[in-house]
Amino acid sequence: MDTAPRLKADIWVKALIRRAEVSGASAMVVRKGDLTSGTVLVKVNTLDGEAEIFSPARDGDGALIWLSKGRQPEAEADAYIEKQRGFDPDIWVVEIEDREGRHFLQEKVG
Repeated sequence: MDTAPRLKADIWVKALIRRAEVSGASAMVVRKGDLTSGTVLVKVNTLDGEAEIFSPARDGDGALIWLSKGRQPEAEADAYIEKQRGFDPDIWVVEIEDREGRHFLQEKVG
């Protein structure tokens, strides 16, 4: 498993927001978590009453992957986020508003 240093959560979140905004999407921190190691949930709001939640995980090789909860009514996505906040009070929530449903998670941020 690669032991490269991880980016602090707040720096990673700022980079994701910047990447989304450069591409014409709106992105914002909805819930601020632990500055260094908080888990980040990404909510993609397609502005049509639906949203998709992405949460981080590790694959068998230890590489970061993003798991989708699938498109669902926005109220259900928000309920899922609230449930996760109950488990982890240090969680970050970033919301990206993009009619195309882009999440910008597989792209390098530079």
